[in-house]
Amino acid sequence: MDKIELVPYFNESLFIPALRAKTKDGVLEELVNCFVEARFLRNPAIALEMVHRREQLGSTGIGHGIAIPHGRTTAASEVMIAFGHSKSGIDWQALDGKPVHLIFMVLAPPQEINNRYLPVLGRLVEVLSESQHRDKFHSVTTYSDFINLLKS
Repeated sequence: MDKIELVPYFNESLFIPALRAKTKDGVLEELVNCFVEARFLRNPAIALEMVHRREQLGSTGIGHGIAIPHGRTTAASEVMIAFGHSKSGIDWQALDGKPVHLIFMVLAPPQEINNRYLPVLGRLVEVLSESQHRDKFHSVTTYSDFINLLKS
């Protein structure tokens, strides 16, 4: 999977350049609500419970200021990714102990015909593991700039 192949999994209505929430739980709720408002989720309570349970298994803060909360839920009908940026940073109990600034929430239905969830998740981690990509995401303020980074 190429970086540009991630583009269809993002949507402008799932792009939050300045998160309002100041806590991990608040960010999880803000991003889940973003999915609901964009009509990508049917039941926010089910999705929120799933992401909380996933975080209890181990933090999705992968280091370098990035968290990728993710999981499968019956509330989702397709694989989609919400993006949120926190300028001040969020305590996420990340692997490196540093605050998280870039949060990519990946939600998927329990089963998919094309089985894209794990390849999408894996490619997203690969892209964000490269410092030249990661650093550029910190400065985006518009959805078009965000998508252009994925296309470049």
